[in-house]
Amino acid sequence: MSTAHYPARSQPDPYPPPPPGHTATRYPSSRSVYPTFLSLHDSVFLQLKWTWRGIYDAFRWNVVVGAVASDSEIRANVYKSLVLNSLSLLSIYAFDLLLQPLVQGQQKWFHRNIGWFYQVLWLLPVVGTSLYLNGTWCTIIAKRTYLLQHGGRPVAPQPTSYTGMLKALATSAYRVVMVCTSVVVSFALGKIPLLGPAAGFMFLCWVDAYYCFEFVWISRGLSLSSRIRYLEERWAYFFAFGLPSAALCTWGSTLANVALFALIFPAYIIMAMHARPVPTDPFNPMPPATPLSVTRDNDSSAPTIRHPSPFIPIRIPIFALVIWLNDAIVKVLNFIGGGPIVRHKAATRSRTFSEASESAEDGVGGIKMEMNALKGSTLPTTPRIGNAPRPVSGRVKLGARRKLD
Repeated sequence: MSTAHYPARSQPDPYPPPPPGHTATRYPSSRSVYPTFLSLHDSVFLQLKWTWRGIYDAFRWNVVVGAVASDSEIRANVYKSLVLNSLSLLSIYAFDLLLQPLVQGQQKWFHRNIGWFYQVLWLLPVVGTSLYLNGTWCTIIAKRTYLLQHGGRPVAPQPTSYTGMLKALATSAYRVVMVCTSVVVSFALGKIPLLGPAAGFMFLCWVDAYYCFEFVWISRGLSLSSRIRYLEERWAYFFAFGLPSAALCTWGSTLANVALFALIFPAYIIMAMHARPVPTDPFNPMPPATPLSVTRDNDSSAPTIRHPSPFIPIRIPIFALVIWLNDAIVKVLNFIGGGPIVRHKAATRSRTFSEASESAEDGVGGIKMEMNALKGSTLPTTPRIGNAPRPVSGRVKLGARRKLD
């Protein structure tokens, strides 16, 4: 029986050669465009390395001693802060350790309320005055340290006009609200069972680090959203930097902890001015590598960006709740003050919480009406050329009322 032989069917070439005279276009391979990640072990090692760097920068007391010894203005303000905060701290411990045990169990009305008189007539005025003056002295220390270190004036402008004064007041008010909100959130986290105390302490570490570095960031012209993003993307370093001050200010009463933090605050401002937070680029924390096996466009010299492991977050939203509460408080204050929150149609566009908080901190919500009044009263100053007619937008119509919206 014969077997018939059929010719083999020709299959089309899946990769046909290009026609003559045609130049093939080179496309990057799928592997080259896919991001390269570090291993989990390397990412954890980097976070521990940044944590150690934060602890090292938080214990550089030699920098503080050198700054105080080298400049008379820094030395004078540090001494004034040291004396007044030591007086307030001594007054607090004198009441807690000496006066309060003596008046416990007393029957007479004056003896039972002598502690209340001591707090109202002496303790609260001394602590309040020290905190107020300490803010002024710390600002001078930060500006002087920045000037000596960088050789230039801070970027933050000084308010000279009426609008600038309103903006400065709005910024200060927002900072006060943010401080109070951060303290409230820290206490609220501490009340959560089991993990609450640890969570509250960790949050307090980040809060202390933020306010130590705030003078640096303001001097460099960073907005509120940029400052928060900078800290949240370097959460390991700033947690370690705020760890010593937070641990030192959690042993006594609330008022004693506040006075103790005010006592060491100027020193940590100087440390923050000389610190170098790491990493420089959180999305590419290690130097770029040039492996021969994985290249881009078949070029062995193209660097490969290695991102951190997806199992370890690059940014932790630490202040998300604080900013949300701040925005709610600002809206309530605007409503109580009688000013509408949205004054223009262009302002009805949705914004993220960082943009809204930045506007609130910069005083946009508080001075918008004043700025609109100034803009409405400004006449056009464009000169006329020959007999050219005036622009329509610059004509002043008597008896016509301008629409606000």
